[in-house]
Order: sequence, then C-alpha cells, then structure tokens
Amino acid sequence: MGFPVSLRVDDEDVPERAADEVFAWLREVDARFSPYRPDSEVCRYDRGELARQELSDDLVEVLDLCEHYRRATGGAFDARLPGRGLDPNAVVKGWSVQRAADLLRAAGARRFVLNAGGDVVAAGGPWRVGVRHPEHADKLCAVLEVTDGAVATSARYERGDHIVDGRTGRPATGLLSLTVVASSLTEADSVATAAFAMGAEGIGWAASLPGCEVFAVDADGQVLRTEGFPVARQDPAPG
Repeated sequence: MGFPVSLRVDDEDVPERAADEVFAWLREVDARFSPYRPDSEVCRYDRGELARQELSDDLVEVLDLCEHYRRATGGAFDARLPGRGLDPNAVVKGWSVQRAADLLRAAGARRFVLNAGGDVVAAGGPWRVGVRHPEHADKLCAVLEVTDGAVATSARYERGDHIVDGRTGRPATGLLSLTVVASSLTEADSVATAAFAMGAEGIGWAASLPGCEVFAVDADGQVLRTEGFPVARQDPAPG
C-alpha cells in the first residue's frame, strides 16, 4: 500500500503466526483495494464491471465510510475527485490496519504497537508516540502517551500537496499537519485526512467529534490542540 509497516508484540504467549496473519491481511488489502491495480475490486467496480450488489462486504463498508465523511465535510473529503478514478485509500489505510490490530487481539495479544507509515494502533500501554515536526524531519513537535488507542497524522511533508479539497479540486494548503487520537485507527486516520482537506476549519470540525483529540499546526506555524490531547512531552512549537 506504499508505506512501511512495523509491529512490536510484548506478549510472550502470542503465536508467531499472528504476525504472519497481520501481514498477509495487509497484502490482501493491497491486492483488493488498490486503485493502481487494474484487477483489484476497486478498479473493477470503478470501470463498471461489478455492480454494487456484487461487491464484498468489506468494500461496501469502506465505500459507506467514504460517503459518510464526504457528507460530514461538505464534500471536502471525496473518494471520487473530478478527473480521477475511485480512490478510497484515505479510508482503506486506517480501516485495514485497525482490522490487523483486531486480528492481533483475537490471537491473544494485549500489549503491542502496530505502526503503518507513522499511523499507530497501540494497546496495553502506556506507549510513547512521537509526532513529527512538519517542517523539520529530524525534530518532533509533540510526544504522546497512549495506553489503548490510535494516532494518525495527515501532513504535507511526505508526499507534498497530495490531499485535495474536493470542494475546489485544489490541494488543501491551510494546514501543515493535523494529528488525531481516537479509539480506532479507522476513525483517527479518516478524520485526520478529512479535516486536513477542509483546511483551517477542519480543526474545529475534528475537535467537535466525540472521542477525538486533535493536535494541528496551521500554515503559519501556529499550534492548536484540544485540552484532552494526551501529550507526554512537547518540544518547542514550530516556528
């Protein structure tokens, strides 16, 4: 899916096959949901080769989540941007990694960290999770303490202006980065991307959602965070 994945499990009695199942699931997701593989379920549906009623339950769930966030953001978040094919990756990443974490729990894991391209599911903490400084790759702008939950960040520093505001069709540039902490990575990752697409107004929108804590750096380098954001230690604010 275009991002590195690392896994740490501290439970001694969890079978090694649990990790194998995690990575096998993520490879399956890449094959089934990639908008870049012509034979994927997503691409076949986008070309009209599959009807809605023929889709897997998994893809129906993903598409429903995409539609939920499209409506919730007034179209800023949209898996069907003009001139592009269907691309549900903004939801698929967090959804699939959360499902992988659920596989670990089903195998008996109680203390673990699953990191997928900087987005994290943590269990049995406290764990310390760093938030990268949006302008300096060798610095952190915050360190979180997470016991059980998920952390996701949307930003411009890795892939440039890749998040598009579906209302305008132009890259979203109102923020440098936005981090969301929630109970699941499905929610944290989707909300982070959707809020980033909204620009500065997305901070308040994400902060208003029950169970979501937000840390954002706007285009001027100003830091804004919700009162409950679980900061363990914070470095000097970006500036």
